[in-house]
Amino acid sequence: MRAMGREAWLEAQIHPPTGLRLPPASQAASEPFQDGGTLLERFSAYGAQVRVISAMPDDEARRRAAKDVGSVEVRSGERAVGRTILAALSTPDQLRERLTWFWLNHFNVYLPTTYLRMFVGDYVDTAIRPRALGRFRDLLGATLRHPAMLGYLDNAKNTAQRRNENYARELMELHTLGVGGGYTQGDVEQLARILTGVGYGFTPEPRMPPDRQRDYRRDGLFVFDPTQHDYGDKSFLGRTIKGRGYAEIEEALDILARHPATARHVSTSLARALLGDVPSAALVERLGRVFMDSDGDIAQVVKALVRDPDFGASLGRGFKDPVRYVLSAVRLISADRTIRNPAPIQSWLKRLGQGLFGRSTPDGYPLDAADWNGPGQMVSRFEVARLISEGAPALFALPAEDTPPPEKPKPPPPTVQNAFYETVLRGRLGAPTLAALAQAKPGPEWTMLLLSSPEFMHGLAPHEALR
Repeated sequence: MRAMGREAWLEAQIHPPTGLRLPPASQAASEPFQDGGTLLERFSAYGAQVRVISAMPDDEARRRAAKDVGSVEVRSGERAVGRTILAALSTPDQLRERLTWFWLNHFNVYLPTTYLRMFVGDYVDTAIRPRALGRFRDLLGATLRHPAMLGYLDNAKNTAQRRNENYARELMELHTLGVGGGYTQGDVEQLARILTGVGYGFTPEPRMPPDRQRDYRRDGLFVFDPTQHDYGDKSFLGRTIKGRGYAEIEEALDILARHPATARHVSTSLARALLGDVPSAALVERLGRVFMDSDGDIAQVVKALVRDPDFGASLGRGFKDPVRYVLSAVRLISADRTIRNPAPIQSWLKRLGQGLFGRSTPDGYPLDAADWNGPGQMVSRFEVARLISEGAPALFALPAEDTPPPEKPKPPPPTVQNAFYETVLRGRLGAPTLAALAQAKPGPEWTMLLLSSPEFMHGLAPHEALR
């Protein structure tokens, strides 16, 4: 940032190149966590295995085979966690990655839900990250079409014959309008009708009349099945939506994405996440206007936020949630070394109550400091700070190893008590923290105190202006 200047750096962050960028060493470290083939290919192969197992006459053989298939699900979920963490640590496009985490939490899905483990990595890579700084309407549509969301919130079970309102309710309450956004239970029921027939799978196209066949949609695993759709007219948020198949869904998403309540709800959540604190009503109003005027351009809303006086006043006041805390601490101690094994990081995040893809309820993890700075949380955070300060050698080992290879010496504990500390960090620390550091032993004890300091907890670590 110093070399480019703040404005040029900000523009580069708000408008990053297409695709995830990683340094060569980090790209190589990420390779073991990639899935082979498309999601459709992987899930089709999985489905074929399940059908073979179901036909096995021997109960014991069927149980063993089912266990093997279950391990495929687990490993797929672990790879998703691994590559998402490595991307957050290593990509130069840090703002997009920060927002990827925010939107993943906003459009939350839960990893331990059986075969949905196979979907979550693709959900991040193809639905969330590419649109994290794009238009909200596009992001909303991408999450609706992804099997991770459709499976998690049960819309694949939502048919004209048997409606399921789970997704319709959360789509309004959590994803768009927000609580108090002006919708009623009747709107939930009408949106559920609109969403009938939206699901996923790889079964052949069903037989249907020609006028319905024109409405059939398939994109990868996403399917809109007209034979399961309610073609009656609907009254949604005071508007009449004519029954005409898939076009109803697009119209409903247009209404939701461009609603003033959505602008207010999304702006509030986004500001809370980037400020680390509850935003003022005036700031939400300013951001909401940008959202509406730009047709939900997320980059424009973020740009308005970071240039707002409230943002500058918030620096150093907001409290880091566990993800921000752990990733910034690991990035600080790793220096130029490449993280190859993200498993310890996920373990620390779980210990702090914010494991990746680990929130079972659709509301996502809370964003308020009060949820993360209680006495029990702080005890766990100090322990994680100790583990990170001691070097956590498993971070730099191959994923299958618990420690670095025997032929290589154990790396020394990291130190940030160097020229970088003197020129960048020291001036951001208060007198009590400097006094405690002056009395600490150099090495892990000193680093642990730095990572445990109020300043680090509140976002004064290096390059934290947008982290």
